[in-house]
Amino acid sequence: MRLVIVTGMSGAGKSTALNYLEDAEYYCVDNLPVQLIKPFAQIAADGASSEFTKIAVGIDIRSGLPDRDLTEAFDDLEAAGLDFEILFLDSGDDVLLKRYKETRRTHPLAGKTGSVEEGIREEREQLDRMKRRADYIIDTSKLLTRDLRQELLRIFVQDREYKNLYITVQSFGFKYGIPADSDLVIDVRFLPNPFYVDSLRALTGKDKPIRDFVLGSEGCGVFIEKYMDLLKFLIPNYISEGKNQLVVSVGCTGGRHRSVVLADEIAAALSADTEYGVRAEHRDIDRDPGRR
Repeated sequence: MRLVIVTGMSGAGKSTALNYLEDAEYYCVDNLPVQLIKPFAQIAADGASSEFTKIAVGIDIRSGLPDRDLTEAFDDLEAAGLDFEILFLDSGDDVLLKRYKETRRTHPLAGKTGSVEEGIREEREQLDRMKRRADYIIDTSKLLTRDLRQELLRIFVQDREYKNLYITVQSFGFKYGIPADSDLVIDVRFLPNPFYVDSLRALTGKDKPIRDFVLGSEGCGVFIEKYMDLLKFLIPNYISEGKNQLVVSVGCTGGRHRSVVLADEIAAALSADTEYGVRAEHRDIDRDPGRR
C-alpha cells in the first residue's frame, strides 16, 4: 500500500493535487480528522488484497490541531509500522494573498479581523515543522495546473526521483525591467540581434528562422555549454540550502528574439539532463517589437 499525506499552505493547490491523484487511481480522502489517520491507514493496510493499494489523504489547518499534534500523529503511524509519504504544497505569501483576493475566500485562520495576511503568517508558523518533515515540497507560485499535474505524475505514478526543486527558465526584455522574482539573471545581448534584419523583425524566438539565426551565431553554442556547467554546479547547492523554486531569467533587449531562443534551449537541456521539474515561459514575447 502507498499512503500519501497531502498538506501545505491553504490556497497552494491541495484540492487540485488530490483531484489529479484521484485521476491517477489513488483513493482520496480530503480533510480527514487527524485522529482517524492511523485507524484508516491500518484498515487499508490490513486489506492488502482490496482496492486500497494507493491512498492520498488531505490534511490542512482546518483540522484545528497544532503542528506538534500533526507530527505526533505521524510518529504514531511510524510506530505502527505504516509507511507513508508527505507531500507539502507551498506558495509565496504574495501569491497566496492574490489568490485569496481573486476568489474572495476567507482564510481559515483569518479570525475576527478577517486579515488574510495575518492568517497566512500564522498558518506558515504552524506548519513549519510539517514542511521540514515533508518528503516532497512543491512550490506552486509559478506553476500552471498542468505543470502541477506533470510533477505529481512524475512522483506518484512514474516513481521518478524528485529533488524538491522546480526550475522556471523565463525570457524577458531589459527595456521592460528585470523580473522581480529572478534568482539568476543572464544577459544575452552579446549575440547578434535579429531585430535589425528586416525579414526577421516581426518574428519571435519560437519561429525557425529566428532560432537558426540565434543558434548559428558565433559563440552561442559555447555560451550554452558554459552556462549549463554553471547551473549544474549551482543547482545542487541551492537544494542543500532548502530552496525548492528556482527562477532563471534570460534577458535580451525586447524579450522577443534572442532570450526566447536561449530560454527554450536552456530549459530543454535541463529537462534532458536532470530529474528536476523544468518549464520555460516568455514574459515579453507578445509585446509589439516596434522600431528604433
